[in-house]
Amino acid sequence: MSAENSNKTQKKLKTFNPLTSCSSLASMQSLAEIKGLSDAKIDKMVEAARKCCANFGWQTGAAVEKQRAREIVRINFGADQVNELLGGGLESKAITEMFGEYRTGKTQLCHTLCVTTQMPTESGGGAGKVAFIDTEGTFRPDRVRAIAARFGLDSDAVLENVSHARAYTHEMQMEMIQSVAAMMAEDPYKLLIVDSITANLRVDFSGRGELAERQQRLGQMMSRLKKISEEFNVAVLVTNQVMSDPSGGAMFVVDPKKPLGGHVMAHASTIRLSLRKGKGEQRVMKVVDSPNLPEGEASYQITNEGITDYKD
Repeated sequence: MSAENSNKTQKKLKTFNPLTSCSSLASMQSLAEIKGLSDAKIDKMVEAARKCCANFGWQTGAAVEKQRAREIVRINFGADQVNELLGGGLESKAITEMFGEYRTGKTQLCHTLCVTTQMPTESGGGAGKVAFIDTEGTFRPDRVRAIAARFGLDSDAVLENVSHARAYTHEMQMEMIQSVAAMMAEDPYKLLIVDSITANLRVDFSGRGELAERQQRLGQMMSRLKKISEEFNVAVLVTNQVMSDPSGGAMFVVDPKKPLGGHVMAHASTIRLSLRKGKGEQRVMKVVDSPNLPEGEASYQITNEGITDYKD
């Protein structure tokens, strides 16, 4: 292949999807849609990616256990009760979904994690940077500064280690998700936040006639996030909006609201957390679904210093 053709191919790949080793394994059909890529080129690219992917192929359960013990990081939420509920904190190599109505603390939890992720691992942190994809315009640097002061960290340094991107449409959102992989290949990121995953999709696709396409786009985003979390060993935290459930039967169900995204969201999320309002300043987090955590609840509250334990 000539240098000119090679450069053209690289440009096409960059505009379509920045490939990382493991994330290209399931994309042969997608690669075939790129003009100028022959079957032979695609086969060579996928084969090279397989060789670079440490998790490709079979391994014993014992080997998986050792690998998880060595690699998995759990990041402090800022509230001991919440950390205990989640087995130590926010887990890396997983997508954690938080859903709840307004004022339940979704964005405040995200701001708190922007700070605690940068703490040393021995202090419950991830010792890494944070990428924040903001679809609702709710990121506030002053909140990060206040929370950094609580943990005795330099607020200027903390903000320098948070990469923020504002996404106004679902196309921009997908572009940010794709480009963050290149950032993680160069710098030690430990947390990727999407606040919220469904806001742009809810606006860009309205009505039942566009539901199928909306779900397809959501599935593509979640698939990309999953591959990023596993390849770079980062925690992925997505917030989700809720909607009233007319079939929930308000007289029989305490809180007849359900998260957006339906089965696509339910199956793509590794851990699902429901947030709701309690008494006064109390907020309640519940484990709805997890491969390793039992169902349970923990209370917390929102303060000027971020998320803390709830006190009566």
